[in-house]
Formats: sequence, C-alpha cells, structure tokens
Amino acid sequence: MSRYVAIVAAFVCFIGSIGAADCEEDHVHLSGPWGSAKFQVEVMDDAAERSRGLMHRPHLGKFSAMLFVYERARPLSFWMKDTLIGLDILFFDSAGRLVNIRADAIPGDEAPLRSTGPAQYVLEINAGLAAALKMSPDTVLGHVRLVGDEKTPGCV
Repeated sequence: MSRYVAIVAAFVCFIGSIGAADCEEDHVHLSGPWGSAKFQVEVMDDAAERSRGLMHRPHLGKFSAMLFVYERARPLSFWMKDTLIGLDILFFDSAGRLVNIRADAIPGDEAPLRSTGPAQYVLEINAGLAAALKMSPDTVLGHVRLVGDEKTPGCV
C-alpha cells in the first residue's frame, strides 16, 4: 500500500510542477470566452526599458510579445515613434483584466494611444493578432508579476 501512495504522491507532484513551470517570468497567458493563448515575453519594468520598448526592431515572432509592468495602475499612453512593426496594444488593470485594446497601431505614428481607464500592465503583440484570436473585453492576463494573492490563469 505504501508503494501505491508514493506513486500517487509522485504523480501529483509531477502534475503540479507542470502548472508551476508554466507560470514563469518569460511567458504570459491570455484567456477568455474566446479561448486562450500563451506568449513568450520580454518584461520591461523600469523607465528606461519602457521608453525603449520595441523601437528599432524589425520583427516580432508570432507568439512573442513585450510586457510593460508599472508600479501601480494609472491612465497610460503609448506611441509608435521609431517602432518599425505594427502592433496591437493591450492595456490591463492591476488584476489582469483587459481595459482596452488599441488595435493595428501604425509603425512610426506619434499619435498617443491611451488606455481608457487605469492600467498597470501593457502587452504589445503583432498587429491583427487580437482580432484573429477574437479576444473579447473579458480577456484576462496571467503572469507571475500580477499583484495580489489571486492565482492567475496559467499559474497553478
């Protein structure tokens, strides 16, 4: 009987480690009624990194993204100055709920692209991908940096 208990315990630990391994600094999970998607991300969490963002980069992989992390939620504004690729810019509140999407941002455009409410996280993905995935207003961001005690989607 003790051998059976040990095997079951090992299996439970293995399954738990699969979920925990998925909740890493370099990945985000998006989910909602439309389904879910996982992106490999670079995290920009200081002023210099956030200012540079994706400027001067000629390419962004299909399921690659850039995650901007701010200390607190507040109205945010982005622009596309010196950005060479079209982007969808997704603004999320402190709980990881989608605030709004600025879809198909035009490379090089200096017009401000603002959040419609306080946001603490911003995810930049390739232009058109949010529409292709049929993301909806109830999309949720999951990442280890989300504040609070709530478990985020993709993190067990």
